Amino acid sequence: MPNRPARPAHRATVTRVERLTPHMIRVVVGGEGLRAITAGEYTDHYVKVLFPRPGVAYPEPFDQGVVRETMPPAEWPAIRTYTVRKWLPEVPEMWLDFVVHGDEGIAGPWAARARPGDPFLFMGPSGAYAPGADAAWHLLAGDESALPAIGAALERMPAGATVRAFIEVSGPDEEQKLETHADAEIVWLHRGSSRPGSLLGPAVRDCAFPEGRVHAFVHGEANLVKELRAYLRKECAIPLDQLSISGYWRLGMNEDGWQSSKREWNQQVEREQERPAV
Repeated sequence: MPNRPARPAHRATVTRVERLTPHMIRVVVGGEGLRAITAGEYTDHYVKVLFPRPGVAYPEPFDQGVVRETMPPAEWPAIRTYTVRKWLPEVPEMWLDFVVHGDEGIAGPWAARARPGDPFLFMGPSGAYAPGADAAWHLLAGDESALPAIGAALERMPAGATVRAFIEVSGPDEEQKLETHADAEIVWLHRGSSRPGSLLGPAVRDCAFPEGRVHAFVHGEANLVKELRAYLRKECAIPLDQLSISGYWRLGMNEDGWQSSKREWNQQVEREQERPAV
C-alpha cells in the first residue's frame, strides 16, 4: 500500500458553548494550537472535525494519513465538515455552529454535550468564497447548513452593498440576528414539515433580480442546489465564475455517504447542465 499524504491535525480546546436557537449550538474553541492555522481570506472557510472512536488510542502527534495507514477503518475517527462562523486570530478563537437534532448523528450530540475544557481536533481550514468587490449585487441562498457561511458573508459585505439573502429554516424560532453593513434584504423561509429546499427554490426563482453583475453563494441540500444551479446557469445565464454553488449535504445520506459520492454527483450535474443545447 503506498504511503498516504501527511494530514496533521490541529488541537484546540472548547472555551464556551452557546445555544443560539432550539436546533443550533455554537461551540467556540481556542488555544495555542490555533496559532498554527491561517484563515480569514474566505467567508466559507471550513474545517474537518475529527471525532475519535471511544476507547481507541491514536499515535501522537495525530496524523490522519498515519492513522489510515496503520489502523483498521473501524478505528478511524469520524470526520464531519463545519463552516467557521467567525475567526478571531488575535485571541485566537474560532466559532463553529452545529445543527442539532437530538441524538441523531455524531457532531450534533457532541456539540450538545460540549463543555469548556473539552478537546477539539480538526484539519484545515479550507475555503473558496468571499463576496466579490466588483459585483453589482449579491445573492445568498441556503438552508441551516449554509447559515454560518451566509452570516459570515453578510458581515464581510461593504457598507451599502446590495444583497438578496434567502435562508430556509424549520420555523421562526430558528431565525438568528445577522449583522451587516450592506443594504440587505434578508428573507427567512419557514418550511415546517415540508421537504428541505421546498421553499428556497421557489423564493429564489420569484426574486426580482437587481440590475448588474451578480455574485452568488448557493449552498445546502444537494437536490435543491442542483435545481438552483440549473436555474441560475441556464435560465439566468450567470457565468460559473460568478457562482459559488455546491451541496453541503444530501437528503437520505449521512456525511460519510455524501462525501464518498459527492465528486461523482457533481461531475454528473456538470455534464447534464453544461451540455450544449442541440
